[in-house]
Order: sequence, then structure tokens, then C-alpha cells
Amino acid sequence: MSLDGNALDRETRYRDDVVTYAGVVGENIDVTSRDPSNYVTAMAGPAPGAAADDAVLLDGKLFVPDGASGATVIVIPGSLGVGPNHEHHAETLVGAGFVVFVLDPFGARSVTSTVANQVQFSFAASAFDVLAAASVLAERPEVDGARIAAQGHSRGGAAVTIASSRHFADAVLGDGPRLAAAYAVYPWCGHQFLDADIGSTRLRAIIGERDEWCSVQEAQSQVAALRAGGADASIRIVGGAHHSFDRLEPVSFMEEARVCPNMPTTYLADDGAMIDPVVGEPDAALTDLDLFLAAIERGFGQKGAHIGGEGDQPAVFEADMLAFHARL
Repeated sequence: MSLDGNALDRETRYRDDVVTYAGVVGENIDVTSRDPSNYVTAMAGPAPGAAADDAVLLDGKLFVPDGASGATVIVIPGSLGVGPNHEHHAETLVGAGFVVFVLDPFGARSVTSTVANQVQFSFAASAFDVLAAASVLAERPEVDGARIAAQGHSRGGAAVTIASSRHFADAVLGDGPRLAAAYAVYPWCGHQFLDADIGSTRLRAIIGERDEWCSVQEAQSQVAALRAGGADASIRIVGGAHHSFDRLEPVSFMEEARVCPNMPTTYLADDGAMIDPVVGEPDAALTDLDLFLAAIERGFGQKGAHIGGEGDQPAVFEADMLAFHARL
């Protein structure tokens, strides 16, 4: 499996391909998730698998290697959907003996990319997807429900971080399974709960110091807040690396990207209500679109950003990834 190429090069939905990683053929699995407008709506219910007006039937592929112990990693892509780098990492993890589930958040939503428009579905929906997938996997006999990790890239990194929050997970799952670990890969940390509590979930962020899509300082502040609350949280900043440095391809400039890496952090109240950083009060009606438009009006929007990896950066990432999941 190559690390270069683009998810947009795929001519069919991931679900419709016969995919083999490390000799294991993937099994299509359906995941009933939701399309909530914001975190308040997501946290107000219903739970994963229950009837909901905003229900969406997602899918992904499950890979179970012979002799797997039940330790499971959910791989969640970023704004370009399931791409060669995610597939390569999934194959590496399967080869290392992990059960792996690759989630496709885009296909069922008829989305091909969120690079130029991140509000085609909410970040709350992305976080809900993670917990919905974990709930389905926890019922599988091959999976140890107490040893499920989520590995999210970019937008997926934001999803696994929010999904780790006790406020979000407790509201969404009730007595359902919690993530044992979250590996946030060059995550966007623009949404953070004021009460940074992830309970026993172990979290690690890894990000390139030259990332133009996501704020390195925001990721640092997120991890610092988690550690201050007693969480097992850590961060690694990869020197000289750009966004998606786990790809072995020349660093290139993606003109269609629309990013706001330096916009103020949007904090979330315990019930998920967004707090406009200028107003300073939680508002249950606020959405991603409201705050992104406000940030653009205030001059934080940028057109274009670099992407790609160089030299030993993909190898650095792979070693860090395997070391993190080895603790499952």
C-alpha cells in the first residue's frame, strides 16, 4: 500500500471495493450515526443505533487478523476522506496484530471532500461517528470492548478528541463503551470543552511544527488542559513537518483549501453549547457555520495551505503510532 496519492483519486466508494490489508480481507460493517447541527443536539440524544430524525447509515471495513487479541483501532480520515495514507496505516496495524476498522464518514453523506467547505456536516457529527462506530464494534466477538482506540487524522483528530470528552461521551453513550485511547493526528483543536475531562482515556496528539491547517499552539493548549485535569495526555511536535506529514509525497500547496488556523478557540459548556469567544456566553443555537463565518469576517480566513511529508517523517509517524497503540 503506497503512502502517496489522493483519496479523491478513488473512483468507487470505499465500501464497494474489495480491500485486503496484510492478507486480511475487509468486511463491510454498517454504523448508524447522526447528523446533528451542533454539540448540544448531539448530546441531547438519541444515542447511537436509536431512531433519530437526523440518522445516517455510515459504513467502513473491519479487518481481523489471525490470533488478534481484541485490541482494536478505529481509523478516521480527515478532510479528503479515506486515502492511501490511512490505508497504509491500517495495513501496518493489521500486520502488527490489531483488529482495525476503517470508517468512511463521507460516502453515505455524498461528500467527497471538506477541504474547501468544512461545514457540509458538523464537527459534532464527526465526534458522534466515532462513538457510534465504537458502540457497534464493542458488540463484535472479535473485539475487546475495553480496548478500543480511535485514531483520527486532521478533522478526524478533532473528532477523536471530542469523542474522548467525558461530557460528550457520557451524554451520547450513557453506559456504553468508552474509548480506551485516542490518537489525534495533526488534530484541529478549535473546539474544546471548558472542563477538559477525558477520564481514563489515554490521549496523544502528534502534529508538524509547520502545520498551516491546524494550530500547533491550540493542540498544545488542549493537551496542557487535559494534563492539568489529571489525564494521561501527551503531544509530539515533529520538527519541520507540514500537515499530513505521514504521506511520502512532495510537500505541495493545495490552493482549494480554506483554513482558519489562528481563529480564537471556541470553548464548549458542559452541555455542548458553543461560547462565542467575543461574546463570552454559551449559546445552544450556535453552529460551526456561525463561528467560522464570524472568524472569516474578522480576517482569520486563509486560502490555500501546504500538505505532504518529506524524508523520514512518515517513518517517524509510523513508529510513534505503533508505540502508542502497543499500550492497548
